[in-house]
Amino acid sequence: MIARFPILLVLSLLLATPAQALAAAAKPVTPLDYTRTILERARAIVAGNQTHDQKVAAMSALFAKFLDTDAMGREALGQHWSSFTPAQRKEFLPLFRELIQRAYVQDLLLFQSPDFQYVGQQLLNGGALVDTKIVTPKDKFDIRYTLVPVGEEWMVTAITVEGVSLIANYGNQFNRVLARMTVEDLLALMKRKFGNPSGDAAT
Repeated sequence: MIARFPILLVLSLLLATPAQALAAAAKPVTPLDYTRTILERARAIVAGNQTHDQKVAAMSALFAKFLDTDAMGREALGQHWSSFTPAQRKEFLPLFRELIQRAYVQDLLLFQSPDFQYVGQQLLNGGALVDTKIVTPKDKFDIRYTLVPVGEEWMVTAITVEGVSLIANYGNQFNRVLARMTVEDLLALMKRKFGNPSGDAAT
């Protein structure tokens, strides 16, 4: 009877109706599962034996598919966004992407063998909240992601660390800079720090 079990299992799979097979294949990835997949890949990169620069590059490529930095940049600028010309917006968004990715990636790389806990998810109208923790031998940090569906994947539009909004924090900094400088001054400061990153940006 035991020997027949694998055969019966194979037969049951072969005899499954097309509708059943399509339903299984089309099962959507939950925001929590997608976040887990991305963060576990990040953890593997941190634990790998690449050089620091190689890890930064690998992490940046990974999070480029996870962090919607264009949405974050528009949110961080708030009312200032309307005062940017289309050319200035196109210049700002890749620079902001570099700002977010470098800050996020460098923070993760600072942790020694970070671990992640996946607390849960809340489905919202058109999006989701995913609660996680970064766990190290000495500390534990609560991280909340706001995600929206993009095709069969999910992208993060906001990050909260220990109850503090990352986007609001950058927004406050932009407010202070733009209260005493022009948009061109802000862009010049960002270019001096991050160079001139390439990439298409929404206008």
